Amino acid sequence: MIIQVALPGPFLTALDYGVEPNFQTEKLQPGVRVCVPFRRQTKIGLLLAVDVKPDCDPDKLKLLIEVLDDQPLFSERELAFLNWAAHYYHEPIGEVVMAALPKRLRAGEPLALPGLLSWQRSAMGREISLDQLPKNAPKQRALWQALSNNQAWSSSQLNQQFDAWRPLIKRWVSQGWLEEREGSCLSHNELADKPGHQLNAEQQAAVDQVLAQQAQFAAFLLQGVTGSGKTEVYLAMIEAVLAQGKQALVLVPEIGLTPQTAQRFESYLQKPVVALHSGLNDQERHCAWQLVRSGEIQVLLGTRSALFTPFANLGLCVIDEEHDLSFKQQDGFRYSARDLLVRRAQMSNVPVVLGSATPSLESLYNVEQGRYQHLTLTQRAGSAQMPSIRLLDIRGERLNEGVSTPLKTAMEKHLAAGNQVLLFLNRRGYAPVLMCHDCGWQADCPSCDANLTYHQAWHELRCHHCGFSQKAPLVCPKCQSKEFVNVGQGTERLEQVIQSWFADKQVLRIDRDTTRRKGSLADKVEQARSGEADILIGTQMLAKGHHFPKVTLVGLIDLDQGLFSVDYRAAERMAQLIVQVAGRAGRADRKGEVLIQTHHPEHPLLRSLVAEGYSAFAKDALAEREAAQLPPYGFQILVRAESFDPQHALDFLAQIKQVLLEVRVEAPCEVWGPVSAPMERRQGRYRYQLLLQSQHRRSLQAWLSQVEADIYRLPLVSKVRWSLDIDPQELR
Repeated sequence: MIIQVALPGPFLTALDYGVEPNFQTEKLQPGVRVCVPFRRQTKIGLLLAVDVKPDCDPDKLKLLIEVLDDQPLFSERELAFLNWAAHYYHEPIGEVVMAALPKRLRAGEPLALPGLLSWQRSAMGREISLDQLPKNAPKQRALWQALSNNQAWSSSQLNQQFDAWRPLIKRWVSQGWLEEREGSCLSHNELADKPGHQLNAEQQAAVDQVLAQQAQFAAFLLQGVTGSGKTEVYLAMIEAVLAQGKQALVLVPEIGLTPQTAQRFESYLQKPVVALHSGLNDQERHCAWQLVRSGEIQVLLGTRSALFTPFANLGLCVIDEEHDLSFKQQDGFRYSARDLLVRRAQMSNVPVVLGSATPSLESLYNVEQGRYQHLTLTQRAGSAQMPSIRLLDIRGERLNEGVSTPLKTAMEKHLAAGNQVLLFLNRRGYAPVLMCHDCGWQADCPSCDANLTYHQAWHELRCHHCGFSQKAPLVCPKCQSKEFVNVGQGTERLEQVIQSWFADKQVLRIDRDTTRRKGSLADKVEQARSGEADILIGTQMLAKGHHFPKVTLVGLIDLDQGLFSVDYRAAERMAQLIVQVAGRAGRADRKGEVLIQTHHPEHPLLRSLVAEGYSAFAKDALAEREAAQLPPYGFQILVRAESFDPQHALDFLAQIKQVLLEVRVEAPCEVWGPVSAPMERRQGRYRYQLLLQSQHRRSLQAWLSQVEADIYRLPLVSKVRWSLDIDPQELR
């Protein structure tokens, strides 16, 4: 018997292995993990097919060593989905499978996880009074007193209240005073009371429309203005799905807030919810994955990789902030979580809901084509009103550390009224450039075509592209001058000047530098939400769906850098960012105001957004894309190559281009390049790109498929790092 196994590595297809004649063939089920020899190693792979015809002499095949699972980890439908993803993204099937498995399972560890231990008084222990314990042992007496409620205590609960409790618990178990129990691998928090919430007419109509097609595939774009209560709509849909005994998958863009979102879901649904994201340790990820697969947990909330999790009975898929760039994997297996989620829902025959206040142009195009049904929420929830948006023309005006006089005056007015102010600056650090005042020397990254950003708090120069850092010089390396100039504005510098202006106010900065510690982002967001901080300063982290009820003024500083870019998607990204940041203002019963500082008040993007809103901008942008036959009216594949020798990468892409031009295709396909990436040198490697483009997706995919195997045989393939990016979202 011959089997096919998916192994990690650059293998375009699964690998063939033989099976000994006396092997128990009933164990060979597609979807189980197997241990097989590979060169001089043994590797863990996933069995994909049984009793296949080999491509070579069967006697030359290596033999299967062991089957690790008693039952398949993935259903037949889920294996078909993984195969489809590998085919569409031209990714080796083994790499796709490994992306779908938790790290512990990839390493061959058992599928079953030991449960969490808990302890409570036994029948004998309930007869033991506090007086029978030593009076000179207060910690021992306090622990026994806590256990007197006859409830089971987990290790996490005991850790929160007691130190060095394990020896005492162990002794009392051996004496028969306590019973030790093993429960689920997941610790459950106590569920808070269900919040009372009444859906308005628009929200209820959206819920009804989705539930009306609950037993079949249908795609819905839920476009709701910021603060319109999209999360409440998701929850109402999920509640109905859970009532039928089915499960729900919800993808969110932000890792740091996933635990808080999970708690909100739990209190509304009155059921435990598991989160799956990169902030968990290996055992936590394994546990969440297994609980969803077994059906013990009905709701999975996660970031992009959660979409590969197997479900016992999937009934609904939801993706919040579907436009967010974080849903596109930018290295390794370069997939779009949004697009794959729609495909998974289609193959599972369940509805999928894509939600956003600023939908991607691709999703709006799919609405135009009738592929998605359009659901709209035009009003903010409750009594909240949309904020007023105004452009501040700062041409010729003297700026004080990047802040104009009108913006500073507005801040004083809103703070005096007891409200919060949010300042958005999408650049962290103190200053983007450190320059010598005497000779003009600038601090450059030795490995990238970029300046080093100055971070005053650590007196360091850091590259935000490769991570290089060094202490800031005390004297200029070129002329020995001690006079340095900080060019440009970063959040650290803005925080310093704002604190000096408003010394009696609490200033809170939220960016990657201030949220490195695990859980710190959630802590700072809660501090902002509670109103403890008066002035919030931050980067894009503040733009993703946060609810700050006391914020009434939002100021956007130095946005002009995003108005001009070599990337045709830059205008779309900028419009989404402006609308999302502006949406933080006036979300409660207080009127909101948004001020946008700009040197280009006549720019069509800004004028369209302010005067007519995001939908009008999107309509104009789609017309431009159609005229240029750019996505979503055309399709693209980007071939990237990088090497320490720039000529190697250029020649490698030129060889791919030559191979492509020798292949005939049904419909017209174009190839552009090779050209340098917008940042040519990064991490010491020179980076170049080749763009494949066509108005016909099928022809473009077939074109690449014909030459894909040839690429792996090119002479320079071992001297470069290269990748395929299907439907690229960034030309970086």
